[in-house]
Amino acid sequence: MENMRGKPLTRSLVIFALICAAVALRGGRAQWAQSAPPDFEKSVLPFLADNCYACHNARRKSGELNLELYKTAASITQERDTWEHVLQKLRTGEMPPKGAPRPDAAELTVVIGAIEKEFDLADRLAKPDPGRVAARRLNRAEYNNTVHDLLGVNFRPADDFPQDDSGYGFDNIGDVLSLSPVLMEKYLNAAEKIARAAVFGPEPLKPSLARLRPPLGKIIPSIKPLLDYDLTGLGLPNAIHATYRFPVDAEYNLRINLGGVRPAGSEPIQIALWIDGQQIKTGSFDPDGVASFSEDRQDLAGMTWDFRASVTAGEHWVAASVLRMYEGMPASYGGPNPSKRPIPPTPVFRPPKAKITPEHLAELKKIFEAKLAQRVPVNEVRLAGIDVGGPYDQAKGPSAESLKKVYACGHLDGNHLPGCDRKIVSSLARRAYRRPATPEEVSRLTGLISMAVAKGDSFEEGLVQALQAMLVSPRFLFRIEQDRKPARAEDVYQISQHDLASRLSYFLWSSMPDEELLRLADEQALRKPGALEAQVRRMLKDPKAQALAENFGGQWLELRKLESVKPDRERFPEFEEYLRMSMRRETEMFFENIVRQDRSVVDFIDGDYTFLNERLARFYKIPNVIGPEFRQVSLAGNTERGGVLTQASVLTVSSYATRTSPVLRGKWILENILNAPPPPPPPDVPTLDEARIGSSMTLRQQLEEHRKNATCAACHARMDPLGFGLENFNAIGQWRTQDGKFPVDSSGTLPDGRSFSGPQELKVILKADRNAFARGLTEKLLTYALGRGLERYDRPVVKKIVARAAMNDYRFSSLALEIVNSLPFQYRRGFARDDAVKQ
Repeated sequence: MENMRGKPLTRSLVIFALICAAVALRGGRAQWAQSAPPDFEKSVLPFLADNCYACHNARRKSGELNLELYKTAASITQERDTWEHVLQKLRTGEMPPKGAPRPDAAELTVVIGAIEKEFDLADRLAKPDPGRVAARRLNRAEYNNTVHDLLGVNFRPADDFPQDDSGYGFDNIGDVLSLSPVLMEKYLNAAEKIARAAVFGPEPLKPSLARLRPPLGKIIPSIKPLLDYDLTGLGLPNAIHATYRFPVDAEYNLRINLGGVRPAGSEPIQIALWIDGQQIKTGSFDPDGVASFSEDRQDLAGMTWDFRASVTAGEHWVAASVLRMYEGMPASYGGPNPSKRPIPPTPVFRPPKAKITPEHLAELKKIFEAKLAQRVPVNEVRLAGIDVGGPYDQAKGPSAESLKKVYACGHLDGNHLPGCDRKIVSSLARRAYRRPATPEEVSRLTGLISMAVAKGDSFEEGLVQALQAMLVSPRFLFRIEQDRKPARAEDVYQISQHDLASRLSYFLWSSMPDEELLRLADEQALRKPGALEAQVRRMLKDPKAQALAENFGGQWLELRKLESVKPDRERFPEFEEYLRMSMRRETEMFFENIVRQDRSVVDFIDGDYTFLNERLARFYKIPNVIGPEFRQVSLAGNTERGGVLTQASVLTVSSYATRTSPVLRGKWILENILNAPPPPPPPDVPTLDEARIGSSMTLRQQLEEHRKNATCAACHARMDPLGFGLENFNAIGQWRTQDGKFPVDSSGTLPDGRSFSGPQELKVILKADRNAFARGLTEKLLTYALGRGLERYDRPVVKKIVARAAMNDYRFSSLALEIVNSLPFQYRRGFARDDAVKQ
């Protein structure tokens, strides 16, 4: 009886509480409405009249905007898109325009606060909406990582898939990840190859030959040996660097193609072979032992040197260099550790046997003497290419990692007991589908094994068929989240713990959940107090979090573009493959360190440290960094470097092939640091006269001419000053003080009147508004984590994340944790009819 009475009582109390809340909310709204108009009338309307109506009125409508229409505070939320645009212009100082009287800073703060106040109230009153993420297929990086973590196969099948489409700056957005017939065929072929590699090992391959001919560095001939240089030779233009995907674990023959000359009497050269930055082989090559037509030089053209090495499957950085290249020269050159070989006799002129005129003979003798007077350069030895032959002595059978991941029954020797098929398939399907497989799903897969065995095939052959079926299943290829089908389409509901585990793992690792995550999801323990935070912190410290730097960082900072940039070789002879690789690795390691050490994301703007090897340190002119290994280097007191804006990778991808571009660099900062991209340029924008830059006028002068066009001036007033702050760096990120005949002017004035000179002062301004940077980064990171573009209803979530991260000094873990705990990450909106197309 008590229970019977308690239910109506409880229901009555709930209804009463809801009525009270509604009255209070309505009363609060009414009270605010009574107090808001005076704020609007006393601050916003006079401000508009004094600063805006002259241009944005019913007659002129500058920018297609008539602000005289908006007379009430209610218009701020009724026309929110317009007012958000107004607010953005006021915040950045773009309005009032340059030349117009500037409003008092205090007055501007009040006006911005009044507009934001209305936005905040509207957001509080709006019903929370987590949005919906379309069912999305695994992109190429996610497919490769998932296949490896699922089956332990050591190759990347998705590298042969078509390029993924991108949306909102990322290639993991569900709405743009289409499935073409070509890709479906690739999936079918890859599934068979993966399944067989996991069960039987990689297919035996016949030896083949691959010729690696990457772009070579430009050598400027010199007769003076260097005393301070990279002794490994890796950082010299004589070396060769390439990436190559070795198909299987095996022995390979790597043939180094030589070229160039050395002075006669030099000691043998020492050639080194490097794999992933480790010196694994050396060889001594003596050109004197090979027939040559030259008497005054050692000619290496057409000669080769072979190395035999064991290499694991996968992509590797392969390099070859000349060790201690300036040693072993004839003593007359004055180099270190001179040659102990006797000085070769001076060649003697021998007249040709054929009869020629005295004049012709004299001319020949003159040419011979001129050549004799020339000294042979000391730096012209070149390693011109690498030929990779193999595989030889290929490893046979599945890897130990694959055996462990496949045979959940523990019978690695093949002596399977009854029921092993179901145990193996259940374990694999649970991990492949990122949730427990249903009994029906398991039965269908084990049926494939039984069918194969009934036909006379082995158990292993049947297992291959079951694996193939898993790998082409939509449950594997797509991340499909379970719909609860709430009563109303606009209702929201919490996603399942298995869906949450998948969201988390693909956010931080670009791969499937590991066993610990799956176990917590199985036990419905992932949302227990402290569990989710513990998992996020564990995952951020795991080596697999490197995927966050590669996939999020590579797209956010546009590092992927570095693979295809081709700076002009004549203007920038220092740029070669080793420098390109080193540039990218610096930024990746910088990003990884912020994640792993849980540093403040403000370090992206002005971190006083970086990661360098000898090649990049010499490029930056930073001393005491020796060897090819990357290590953390302090930049305390360095006025040139610090933060990603001054890293060569970013500076190179935001330049043209022949010159810097303040416009591109300013646009890069607006898009990637502040997430406030400018609109696209209008058609028929005139190009700059490149021939005059640095000769008859500066780049700044040309852009000033360009900005005289009123159509161009508004956007360039935002972009150009930011870009000019980085003008001390040339198009490949080298520090400079001159641009041609003119001194570099790296000063700038932002639309709001703040001025700076040089990258250090620019970073001070950006850091002062760290909340804007944190907001921009949060929007990017949330987009990547959700796999969809952000909508207006996500803005309160972003604001909340940034506010809480600020309380923790903007540490990376605080951003990640707030995103993982946020409404759009944890919840999902009900299925509506207009979502059907996206599903």
